[in-house]
Amino acid sequence: MRSRTKILDATLGLIADVGFEGVTIAGAAQAAGVSRQTVYSIFGTREELVSQAISGQLLEAYAEMTARLEQIEDPGEYVVETIVLGRTVVREHPVLAVLLRGDGDNPVFDPGMVDRAKPIGRQLLAPMVQRHPELEPHVDDIIVMSLLLGLSVLMFTGETMESDDELREFLRRWLLPAMASVGKPTP
Repeated sequence: MRSRTKILDATLGLIADVGFEGVTIAGAAQAAGVSRQTVYSIFGTREELVSQAISGQLLEAYAEMTARLEQIEDPGEYVVETIVLGRTVVREHPVLAVLLRGDGDNPVFDPGMVDRAKPIGRQLLAPMVQRHPELEPHVDDIIVMSLLLGLSVLMFTGETMESDDELREFLRRWLLPAMASVGKPTP
């Protein structure tokens, strides 16, 4: 467990310093003071190493967001605030801010990213689903919608949605009607 933590910390340091392209198994091993074989035995692949390192940071960011989200009862407002807070946390966190760069090895652009993000999304939305169990059959759709919309907000913001209030207004205008229709039959 101690080697795992050292390797993840070293990987986060590499991501912050050189971006995703600069992270290698050998580099992470050297930075952590362990052998390459140790890194391979714990993580298997470079992609899994980077994914777990970023996942850990996202879970820490989740902890920062939880108190504010606990007070929100409406499912649509919960998703809106999750996206707004997510943008703030990613922008302010040095390692997560690297996700905003479009370098070639950025896991945001990896084809398996959505599937790897679903467990984190489930954890983030769990309090909402506990309060609104009728949403459980639709939680994967809500996660995918929130993830894709959240990534778009992070990657393509402009002056029209620079402030949190402007982003909230935009999300409420489009996302709240979509959330209100979850679980209702389509005509």
